[in-house]
Parts: sequence; C-alpha cells; structure tokens
Amino acid sequence: MNHRRRITDDELNLTASRLENMRPEDALAWAVEQFGDRLALASSFGAEDVVLIDMLHKLAPATPVFYLDTGLHFAETYGVRDRLRERYGIEFIRVLPKLTLAEQAEQYGDNLWEREPNLCCQLRKVEPLGEFLAGYDAWITGIRRQQAPTRAGAKKAEWDEKFQLVKVNPLADWSHEQVWQYIREHDVPYNPLHDRNYPSIGCRVCTRPVRPGEDLRAGRWSGFAKTECGLHK
Repeated sequence: MNHRRRITDDELNLTASRLENMRPEDALAWAVEQFGDRLALASSFGAEDVVLIDMLHKLAPATPVFYLDTGLHFAETYGVRDRLRERYGIEFIRVLPKLTLAEQAEQYGDNLWEREPNLCCQLRKVEPLGEFLAGYDAWITGIRRQQAPTRAGAKKAEWDEKFQLVKVNPLADWSHEQVWQYIREHDVPYNPLHDRNYPSIGCRVCTRPVRPGEDLRAGRWSGFAKTECGLHK
C-alpha cells in the first residue's frame, strides 16, 4: 500500500489532543475538511456506527460509507442496513471477500470459523478491508475505549500502522449510555438484536447473546481466546 501522509505525526498528535475534549461531530468535521473524498466511514451497522452515520449525514452526506459483507451476517443486520439506506438515501459500498463461502469451504474445509476463527476473519474481513482502504487516506470507525482493553488507548485521531492511513475514532471517549442516548434522541434506526442482549454484533456463526454481568464483547467468538477480528490493533 502506498499511502501519502497528508499530515505529520506531530500534527496528528496535536489534533488528537485538541479533539479529546470536543464533540464527535468536531472530529468528523476535522476529518472531512482534512481528507475530503479520500475519507470513508466503516460500518458494521452496530449501535456506534448508526450514530456516526446519522452525524456524518448531517455534516457531509456524500462521504462514502462501506461495510464488509462476510456473507455470514444476521438477517437483522441486513435489515438495519436497508432501513438506514431508506432513511438517509445512502448507497452503502459492499466490500466482499475474494472467496465465496463455498470456495472457502472447498479450500479450507467446512465451518472454518469453528476451527480457526482468526483465519476466517483474515480472509473475510481483514484482507478485503486492506484492499479497500488502499484507495483512501483516512477511515472513520466507531470504536470506543470502554469496549475492550484492546481499545483502551484509542485516540480520536491516530495513525493506523496496520493499514497505513489515518484512523479517526470520534466516539472514542463515549460511554455505552451516551451512544444509546443519541440513538433515542435522534430516533436513529438500529439493529433489533441490541434489544435481545447482543451489545456487540458480528457474524451470526460467531456471536451469541451476552449473559448478565458479562463483558459487552463476551458474546463474540465465545470459547476462543479472541476478542478482535483483526481490523483494530
């Protein structure tokens, strides 16, 4: 990937410090001004992402919004995608893996996610994302520090070493409660699985409801020592 840095490390650190005590909309406005059409929003259609879709639509509705279609999402996930499209008029960019599920099964065996979830995520999420982001200079994500220890150090603007571009995390300092307060106040469409104890929603084959007292991401890859799909460091 040959990305051209449009901002120095010092400038990025200074920007992150400045944005720390500002609203998510301010981080989005900075990203839009800085990167223009070289900026894209990643969406899994979870609670944080629908908040960002609403915010960004009000600020810069032409900004591309993409999703990684693994072919294994819940029907409810595709349903909220369609409701968001109808509400905001967004044509979401569908990013597909190189292998269909049938081709993956032929090459790696059936139900790879049950045996090697890291490899499955690599094939169906990480590699397609890397190829897609090669055409951009910055991407926006919905990660929050509270979500997991692996995300506790996320800045509102940072250099993404893995994919070699700027990563903007406008909701980094928000709580779970703030996300849902925004959804309710702005009547943003959301995935109904959230009402059935699915705080974090991934592929249907690797996601279960969370039990009382469990971590918000405990329902992802249950039974494996795995908390991330590999998209975020």
